[in-house]
Amino acid sequence: MTASEFPLIVTLADAAHGRTIAVEADADARKAIARRLGLVALDRFSLSAEVRAIAGGIAAKGEVGAEVVQACAATDLPVPATLAEAFDLRFLRDVDAPASEDDEIEIGSEDLDLLPLEGDRVDLGEAAVQTLSLALDPFPRHPDATRILAEKGVLSEEAAGPFAALAKLRGKPGA
Repeated sequence: MTASEFPLIVTLADAAHGRTIAVEADADARKAIARRLGLVALDRFSLSAEVRAIAGGIAAKGEVGAEVVQACAATDLPVPATLAEAFDLRFLRDVDAPASEDDEIEIGSEDLDLLPLEGDRVDLGEAAVQTLSLALDPFPRHPDATRILAEKGVLSEEAAGPFAALAKLRGKPGA
C-alpha cells in the first residue's frame, strides 16, 4: 500500500460491524492533494461513507465533497468549483485475477467500481482522492475566457474553423 496524502485505513474488522465515516481533510492534506492533482487550491475536502463487510471484501458507499480551484485551460485564470461526487465501491480479494493475453474480458457497469483488497485493509482516503480526481473538469474554462482570448486576437473555433473561409466567400459577389 503506497502512502496517501489523506490516509484513512478501514479493516475487515471495522467493516464487519458496519461503520459510518465522516471526515474532513486538514490544511496539510488538502495542500498535498492539490499539488498531486494539479489544483490551484483545495479549500475543502470531505468524505462521508457507510462501510460494511461483503462476501470477499469491503463495500463503501458515500460521497466526496470538495471546493476546488483549477486553472483555466485557455487563460490560466482561477476557476472555482464545488463538487459532490457519489461513489459505490467494492474492495474484493480476487479482483485482479490474472487473464491471459488471448482471453477476452467483458466489463459491465457493475464491475467499474471494483478495487483490489490489500490484505485485510483498504485506504478509503486514497479512494476518495481518486474519486475527486475523476470528478474534476479535465478542461476547466473561466467564464470570461472567450472575451479575453478575443481581445488578445485569438480566433474562436467558429472563426478559424474549416468552414469560416467558405462562409466569407459565400458573402462576396463573384466568388
